[in-house]
Amino acid sequence: MPYQNIDELPDSVKEHLPKHAQEIFIAAFNNAEKEYNSEESAFRVAWSAVKRDYEKGEDGKWRKKPE
Repeated sequence: MPYQNIDELPDSVKEHLPKHAQEIFIAAFNNAEKEYNSEESAFRVAWSAVKRDYEKGEDGKWRKKPE
């Protein structure tokens, strides 16, 4: 099931990721879900895409990786 906007994301994504990371998640999830036709694979791809640009700090908050 592709996501149309941020409000539709699971709470685990909405509550923890910054807005830009949520946008990355949606784009990656939707593309992967179309390609693999598997929600499980789409979640893995989406989290991998987020982790390319963001990291979880010691305080548990996600932030953009330094360039």
